[in-house]
Amino acid sequence: MSEAIAASGAPALLRVENLSVRFRTDRGMVRAVDGVSLHVHAGETLAIVGESGSGKSVTALSLLRLIGDNGEIEQGRILFDGVDLGRLSGAEMRKVRGNRIAMIFQEPMSSLNPVLTIGKQVAEPLVLHQGLSWQAARKRAVELLARVSIPDPVDRLDSYPHHFSGGMRQRVMIAMALACDPKLIIADEPTTALDVTVQAQILALLKALTRETGAAQILITHDLGVVARYADRVAVMYGGRVIESASARELYANPKHPYTQGLMASVPSLDSDPGRPLQTIPGQPPDLANLPPGCAFAPRCAYARDLCRQGKPPLESIGPQHERACYGYE
Repeated sequence: MSEAIAASGAPALLRVENLSVRFRTDRGMVRAVDGVSLHVHAGETLAIVGESGSGKSVTALSLLRLIGDNGEIEQGRILFDGVDLGRLSGAEMRKVRGNRIAMIFQEPMSSLNPVLTIGKQVAEPLVLHQGLSWQAARKRAVELLARVSIPDPVDRLDSYPHHFSGGMRQRVMIAMALACDPKLIIADEPTTALDVTVQAQILALLKALTRETGAAQILITHDLGVVARYADRVAVMYGGRVIESASARELYANPKHPYTQGLMASVPSLDSDPGRPLQTIPGQPPDLANLPPGCAFAPRCAYARDLCRQGKPPLESIGPQHERACYGYE
């Protein structure tokens, strides 16, 4: 799909340009996102991949300006449907959240309000953003719950989150995200703590619904199997930066950054020698409060040279729709 979208020449629905986000901490200022640029088109699924602490979730939260009081967007632009979200007032931004851009958080039990019924929580965006009466919103909530395959949706309207399993709570979160027919859905680790069967159901549901509605999707995950099956394009993050970006097909067939290659090699294969040890990436993830002056991956990289330790390599094109930030690997 991504190749066809790119060939059409249509402008990106979302374009992030040189985004940097930092946080005030007890250890000083920490830059969690450092010059990130990415884009996603309508109807496309962009996966953002990387280890914990690589900046994936902070990037997503920054799009909706939900980074907390101790954080600030240091620089960069977030252009959504031709509008610079950074220039919107707080009131204008609230009209975007949950309406034109929806987010599915990684832990539904902490995202859903435990003292409000499911019906009230699904109906609320419809009342706030579309001006529906509570009666009309509840009727629409039934349709949304049925759409995400929750059984007996009329009866479940008055249930509370603790009455649902983890997979059903995640389906409720998806129903809330879809309530106002958003143009962009951000799914932040939407299958965390779910068993593999439920994971597959949730991801297939998300993919089917985005195809049905034409919405764009940003899928944040560390699961490369999920990426291979559900993503059109992939952005790999490390140390707060995008270090490689390509179509999913190209990235899996021809990874060009040593970190991406390490991630790919660390995934067990069913046809590999069962006696062979699993491959790992040596060393530890970088400390964002004490990053090296050059490439953040250099201390763990077998190809690192002096230039890698002196400056941060820019993200440069190395082929059609394939970018890489690396000085050392050829």
